[in-house]
Amino acid sequence: MTIAQLKNFCDLSTALLGLKQSAILVGDALTILKAIPEATFACCVTSPPYWGLRDYGIPHQIGAEAELEDYISNLVAVFREVRRTLKEDGTLWLNIGDSYTSGNRKWRDTDDKNPARAMDYRPPTPRGLKPKDMIGVPWRLAFALQADGWYLRADIIWHKPNCQPESVKDRPTRSHEYVFLLSKSKHYHYDHESVLEPSASQGKPRNLRTVWSINTEAFPEAHFATFPPALVEPCVKAGSRRGDFLLDPFFGAGTVGLVCMRMKRRILGIELNPEYAEIARSRLGDELPLWNTQSLDSYRS
Repeated sequence: MTIAQLKNFCDLSTALLGLKQSAILVGDALTILKAIPEATFACCVTSPPYWGLRDYGIPHQIGAEAELEDYISNLVAVFREVRRTLKEDGTLWLNIGDSYTSGNRKWRDTDDKNPARAMDYRPPTPRGLKPKDMIGVPWRLAFALQADGWYLRADIIWHKPNCQPESVKDRPTRSHEYVFLLSKSKHYHYDHESVLEPSASQGKPRNLRTVWSINTEAFPEAHFATFPPALVEPCVKAGSRRGDFLLDPFFGAGTVGLVCMRMKRRILGIELNPEYAEIARSRLGDELPLWNTQSLDSYRS
């Protein structure tokens, strides 16, 4: 079925669920998720745009909100639909980074090592914070999701041994981000045996720890941040089974899809930027179905 044959989101979800393979949808994550039936996905692994850090070049993009509260509430709304479309034993693995207040500057300097960080705006200092404060975005989001009904099960530290240097002289260089494990229900699928790690002291595998030392990886085709496959792999292993259908509502360059397909899982990737969706498709295979939902009569941004 081609996009020209799709008349509305009902047709889209029917076609999607009948494919029995992976697919990419171009469009707004919240709008698309609302058209997907309940209990569709076994697991969600994703990294949404960070607030005020990266410009993805799309109007009304999540992450470009002037107010921190709007950013949090927009993500809560998206992940509420993620929870609805997860199976009862489903999990969400959420990678998110932090930032600092702007000191009331309205711009962000160009970063030669990461061009996507250059912006023509910078959000004002959030209410209740001071210039130079760490904002605490990951925990604000985690607690908001917990309050919205998610079970907050683990905070994983992604330690980056090869982190980018910082010129700051009044604090340590940040070399970590968070991956939160959240579940839809009290009891959920978690394959602990698939992610056992070596233990030199005990001579036998041990339970996976909450600090993961994983290098960042450059991706030359994309001018935006991508997280490494090694960060996605334990999430997919522990959170799903072979043949399961997974979700990434902020697909970007398709790293989650790459890992899922290697591990014999199906993946639905949702991406707002058509250029990024094409990059993901080229990584995963040109035969992968890609639908631009913005051309559907029922689509509303």
